[in-house]
Amino acid sequence: MTEPLDPITLSVIQNGLQQVCDEMDMSFSRSAFSPVIAEANDRSDGIYAADNGELIAQGLMGLPVFVGTMQESTRNLIEFIRDGRALPPEDGDIYIVNDPYLGGTHLMDVRFAMPFYRDGEIFCWLSNTGHWPDIGGAVPGGFSANATAVEQEGLRLPPVKLFKRGEMDPEIYAIICSNIRIADQRIGDIRAQEAALLVGRARLNELLDRFGDETVKQAIAELKRRGARQMRARIAEIPEGVYRAEAFIDSDGVVDEPLVIKLTVEKRDGALRFSFAGSSPPCQGPMNSVIATTRSSVYLAMRHIFPDVPINAGAFEPLEIEDPEGTFLYARYPRPVSGCAAEVSQRIAEAVFAALVQALPDRVTAAPAGSSGNFALGGHDPARGRSYVMYQISGGGYGGNADHDGLTNGCSTIGISKTPPIEVMEQYYPVLYHEYGLREGSGGAGEKRGGFGLKYTVEVRRGEATASFVMDHGRFGPQGVLGGCDGMPNSVTVHRGGRSYVPEHLSKDQDIRVAAGDRIEVGTPGGGGYGDPFRRPAAKVLADIRLGYYTSDQARELFGVVLDPSGRDVDMAATARRRAHPQAAE
Repeated sequence: MTEPLDPITLSVIQNGLQQVCDEMDMSFSRSAFSPVIAEANDRSDGIYAADNGELIAQGLMGLPVFVGTMQESTRNLIEFIRDGRALPPEDGDIYIVNDPYLGGTHLMDVRFAMPFYRDGEIFCWLSNTGHWPDIGGAVPGGFSANATAVEQEGLRLPPVKLFKRGEMDPEIYAIICSNIRIADQRIGDIRAQEAALLVGRARLNELLDRFGDETVKQAIAELKRRGARQMRARIAEIPEGVYRAEAFIDSDGVVDEPLVIKLTVEKRDGALRFSFAGSSPPCQGPMNSVIATTRSSVYLAMRHIFPDVPINAGAFEPLEIEDPEGTFLYARYPRPVSGCAAEVSQRIAEAVFAALVQALPDRVTAAPAGSSGNFALGGHDPARGRSYVMYQISGGGYGGNADHDGLTNGCSTIGISKTPPIEVMEQYYPVLYHEYGLREGSGGAGEKRGGFGLKYTVEVRRGEATASFVMDHGRFGPQGVLGGCDGMPNSVTVHRGGRSYVPEHLSKDQDIRVAAGDRIEVGTPGGGGYGDPFRRPAAKVLADIRLGYYTSDQARELFGVVLDPSGRDVDMAATARRRAHPQAAE
């Protein structure tokens, strides 16, 4: 019988596996050419089981939304190999896949997977995902707001070998380059993804050489068991019962009507059961979600709620997700899906937060901004004599919670991606940022107010281009909870030819023709408020006014705080009257 591992050895191996993934993340970002990877960190790396693709470890600096999707894509790759639909692996091979229906997200998220060999046998799989700034399709950047079929969104790749025994296949590479924009620049990102996997192979070999293959296998199995136990221990904090919530997508980009996510969470027998029955049916536009992204969205929401639970397949076991057949949360070919990873996933997480804040009010927050602010600009720079595709993601406000106000200009719910520095964007692309700052007043009022979104205005400096947006929360702001107010919705305005234009679908549109001197103005959502705004201490409201976060009129309307005639201090008597009788005339 195998002796159990001592806690110190187990901890060292756990952190060693984590370090392997973190080094892959760092190598990927530092080697990549595209700002969306090199600066924004829109990527992830992980280690997956040899037989079934289950997650063993994921880099802490990678996008959490990939925590479930990469597991499912690796599992599907293994099944393709077993069924003969993909060539069998050899040492040094690297498969490429971006098919969203095979455990993916949208087409721009391109996955590499490499079998990791020890003594002639596959010990595990190393995999990573990087967001390519273009994958072909109808519009530069791949975010086709009006797409009605996945083919309009870009090149879809099943699992194929891009590298064979360590050498890149020139024919597969040629097929890819012939179907995407700015193809000559993709080699830098491809080599960066390859390099990250090679770094992972070297570091994992060092770990195995140090502790031995069997000891590391034993540790992996034990860490999975502990992950399940730790998640069950956290679930035990939730009272038995049924919790319901809703979240809304503005529109699908084609039909200008909201999509509803209906969620029922049941705590029973030490597990959580998630049902999306009653959600909207599959939609015409690109706001469908593939099942891998739907599941991963639940996992990442629980990761936000219980951040101390380690990331591995064991932590998912007590989370039972009913397949949402017949809804837009279980997209099948050929439904378009470009908005699933960046937008729909965040609405799913918002629904989880809205349901479980009822059970855990001291732990769960109001809704965050919940939009990645996907903005793509593609055109030709006459000064440099070359074409470009610029892709930008944006931060927003986080929701307030029991302990403090929401974070301002935080990254999206689904990851740690950040907006590339505007200096880098202006260097890479023919654009000029006129402003990039706080969006005052956007945080939802509450005893703990929501954090603020940002506002930016970017001008095209040279040539002509087309702009596309796939954002959300333009119709409905992020939900406040327990009496808190909603955050301010997203806003997009295009100023061109002396006229201003607001998209019909508010934050979704494509092929907007812009020229030198035209500007795009964006305001991202603020987070939802937590608790009754009239319970917010007047001193905190006064501090917000002094910082320019809210005007005195907003303070009176939203928080019931009235300033004295000097405008420099709180009129406590008038504030007490206002809060006691909020409907009374002034």
